[in-house]
Amino acid sequence: MYWTKSVLAISFGLLLAHSDLSAQGQAQATAPAAVKPGMYKNPMPVAIGDPYVLYDAPTQTYYMYGTGGGAKDGFGTYSSKDLVNWKPEGQVFRGNIPGSWDVKNFWAPEVYRVKDKYYLFYSADWRHNPSNEEENFRIGVAVADKPTGPFKHLSDKPIFDPGYPIIDANLYIDPSGKMYLYYSRCCYKHPVESEVASWAKKTGLFPEIEESWIYGVELKPDFSGVIGEPVLLLRPPVKMNDPQSEWESRSVTAKEVNRRWTEGSYTFKHGDTYYMMYSANHFGGEHYAVGYATSKSPLGPFKKAENNPVLQKNTPKGGLVTGTGHNSVAFSPDGKQMFCVYHGRTKATGDERVVFIDPMKIQKDGRLVVEGPSTSPKPMPLGKK
Repeated sequence: MYWTKSVLAISFGLLLAHSDLSAQGQAQATAPAAVKPGMYKNPMPVAIGDPYVLYDAPTQTYYMYGTGGGAKDGFGTYSSKDLVNWKPEGQVFRGNIPGSWDVKNFWAPEVYRVKDKYYLFYSADWRHNPSNEEENFRIGVAVADKPTGPFKHLSDKPIFDPGYPIIDANLYIDPSGKMYLYYSRCCYKHPVESEVASWAKKTGLFPEIEESWIYGVELKPDFSGVIGEPVLLLRPPVKMNDPQSEWESRSVTAKEVNRRWTEGSYTFKHGDTYYMMYSANHFGGEHYAVGYATSKSPLGPFKKAENNPVLQKNTPKGGLVTGTGHNSVAFSPDGKQMFCVYHGRTKATGDERVVFIDPMKIQKDGRLVVEGPSTSPKPMPLGKK
């Protein structure tokens, strides 16, 4: 079975200048620690959050983008032929320039190749902020002629304004040609009633629990706006006896923060089923973890999987990794293999987010399985080099 992310060849990129990345950002893409030939070891020597890796068929190269990594008001990129040895290509996009809609907090880039152009989707704080909101995120698009850029703003405004802050853009392009944008409504000023919220209030833990929810909406072919109204696809459980409630509420029950997240979605199709991976819990904490849901339609309804979470910290089992989340999926050039690309932390990296890449598969019964988080040597993703 071949894996299909969309009918578009997907990739991204852009180059402003190597000098635009800090010396620290450049140093992050050094050769990985020595292991036996034909093997590799996590984490990757790239320190970014929200990693997004795609294969660019014209150049037969993988490009990885993410949050941070030394980029100033934008994003850098790294290139690789084997998903293990990454070369820094410099800062690929710069926002917060005169006339731009974006001003700060540039997060979660994803790039897609459409009709020989490369389109960068990302989140940032909107310059238009008459009520002085602390979180004023929207989603915008930039465009380039090649994976190494340079990317330029497609518009002087975000794609659309749903009336609340949004982050974590993800795009799915159906074989029919229709495009769907998925995003997460921020927790900011979004208190939600639930049994978990009632419990937290009753026990004096938190007066309220704010939540982020994942929505989907059809996108105009030129990325200039949306078609129709956004559809709510995923949210944290309302009932405490919901099978998903325990793992999706850990940041609350661990007294970490008064928020429950559903964010960082990534959607692909296998057979006639749409798989939406998502992250729950605080991205800055140890409980960040990944689950997935399935549907027969790109706009749902989606049903969360019984084997969630499929990726989480392994320290309770003697491992070194915590904070695993906000993943993308990288496919082999022939489309037959898939790999979960995500950020996490180890005891050695402390609070710094670093990239992990582990094999991922769909079993015969339709269950999605991630073979991670791993820190021990394993065979190279695409075979021996």
